[in-house]
Amino acid sequence: MSVDTLPYEGSCRCDRVRFSVSAAPVITMACHCTGCQKMSSSAFSLSALIPASGFTVTQGCPVIGGLQGVDRHYFCPHCMSWLFTRPHGIDEFVNVRAALLDNASGYVPFMETWTSEKLPWASTPAVESFAQLPEPAAFPRLMQAYAEFSRSTPVNP
Repeated sequence: MSVDTLPYEGSCRCDRVRFSVSAAPVITMACHCTGCQKMSSSAFSLSALIPASGFTVTQGCPVIGGLQGVDRHYFCPHCMSWLFTRPHGIDEFVNVRAALLDNASGYVPFMETWTSEKLPWASTPAVESFAQLPEPAAFPRLMQAYAEFSRSTPVNP
């Protein structure tokens, strides 16, 4: 990924909530859990894990939705698009729904999670695959592998 193209802009479906990403993702992923299937109305959710310091809501005021549990899922209060998640216990990162970026075509999922709940016909080009979530101890290796992957698979938003 070339940081020369930062920042990336994105929005909800109705464009009332906009955000800016000024840091490259540390990993991209597809989640196949039934919760993501239901919240995204799709076979999986696509996301990019961004350092929190590189993410800014630039317009509008997202609201917390979803199950409203320990992970805080933020939505547009008007169109109810699922925008981003602030995972519990990981305040230094924001999990941005990559498909909401103005140009999301280059956000290839490097990793897929919760394949134990995957719809049988759903597939992604992910390099790493996990039946549930990877153990926290695996993330340094995964982020290093993603850095190498992203150099060979440039993102061009």
